[in-house]
Amino acid sequence: MAAKLILSMDGVVLHEYTLNKERMTIGRKPHNDIPIDNLAVSGEHAAIVTILNDSFLEDLDSTNGVMVNGAQVKKHFLQNNDVVEIGKYKLKYMNEQQGQASAEDFEKTMVLRAPVKTQGGDTTMKTTQTVIPPAHAATEKPQAAPPQPTAAKSAAQPAPTEKAPAQPGAAVRLAAIQILSGPNAGKELELVKNLTTLGKPGVQVAVLTRRPHGYFITHVEGATYPTLNGKAIDQHQNQLNDHDIIELAGIKMEFYFKD
Repeated sequence: MAAKLILSMDGVVLHEYTLNKERMTIGRKPHNDIPIDNLAVSGEHAAIVTILNDSFLEDLDSTNGVMVNGAQVKKHFLQNNDVVEIGKYKLKYMNEQQGQASAEDFEKTMVLRAPVKTQGGDTTMKTTQTVIPPAHAATEKPQAAPPQPTAAKSAAQPAPTEKAPAQPGAAVRLAAIQILSGPNAGKELELVKNLTTLGKPGVQVAVLTRRPHGYFITHVEGATYPTLNGKAIDQHQNQLNDHDIIELAGIKMEFYFKD
């Protein structure tokens, strides 16, 4: 079930919108995906970028700003039951599957934090990786172990082949990124799961998504867009090819296939 926004004013529900597009805009003009006809709302007030089961809210330099749960934001990673306020209107974000999806789809998050100067004057870049264990690991296991074959049956059965059972997403080649610049040059991150977040919060953030037909990079935060082979990407998904060079938050990294 896709996430949705429930539009209301003064406690009265006005409309329900399913977030079924990668990018949806909110604003006063009728061409917006979520139109709000009110003078307090800018022509294009805000946008919501949805990747897999997660949504990011962005204020499009609106006149009156955007509030989430009572605090003004420019960029915000939406979580289930968040309340977005635009003027007198409220948009409640509903995503019942977010908790499950986050555990299944997020494998690692690499955060390139602001440079920190050491006592000797050298500049280092802190890099953290967070591994989120699957929430439903127990349910993914077989309910019962298959019965062991008898000696007679084992003799009659051919030896198992080396070909392993197909795994979800097995059609996609395993890829990785390697940091090329800065103190962390040489570090590698395998893109094992469906969604990997890269960047420096508050400066520039992008996500790499693994899909059946390849890997893609999408900009989700920051006034400027990351570059791909020296050219700035746009707001849409951009497919990655072997040995592409990404520059994000001042750090260069290489995308490549491992097999």
